[in-house]
Amino acid sequence: MPEPNTSIRPWQGDITALSVDVIVNAANESLQGGGGVDGAIHRGAGPALLEECRTRYPDGGFTGGAFITAGHRLNAGWVIHTIGPRWKGGDRGEPELLTDCYRNSLQATADLGARTVAFPAISTGIFGYPTERAALVAVHTVRGFLREPGHGIEEVVLVAFDSRMMAIYQRLLETE
Repeated sequence: MPEPNTSIRPWQGDITALSVDVIVNAANESLQGGGGVDGAIHRGAGPALLEECRTRYPDGGFTGGAFITAGHRLNAGWVIHTIGPRWKGGDRGEPELLTDCYRNSLQATADLGARTVAFPAISTGIFGYPTERAALVAVHTVRGFLREPGHGIEEVVLVAFDSRMMAIYQRLLETE
């Protein structure tokens, strides 16, 4: 079980609309914006986010890492950029790399002293990770991390981009 007073909840909608301490960005290797969630977060945060990414991370990032910036114009104080794995059939370390994305982002959230964090469905867009498999990794990794004492996280929001993903999160949170 997660620490007392810690919740995991699914939510369907635009991740940039949430008022949380941390929004996790499903970024690409350049950390300089792109399509999907990454583009929406960069648009919502404004041009200062791109400038901060260029300054702090001029060489970009690596798959599974967690790269912290300010939230700028978002309702979140911070954005943690993580680069998910590209799906290549599942036998090239994709589950482990996706686990790293969630775990490292949660650890960065805890290190910041943040209490609330929202995750998109990392790697399920253009990177092609099957949604059911990705959701299972997300739920198991978040639950496992929240079982560890002392992290200080009170709420994790798993953001669904559509009703199908929302139903997957709801089912997994009830059964896994």
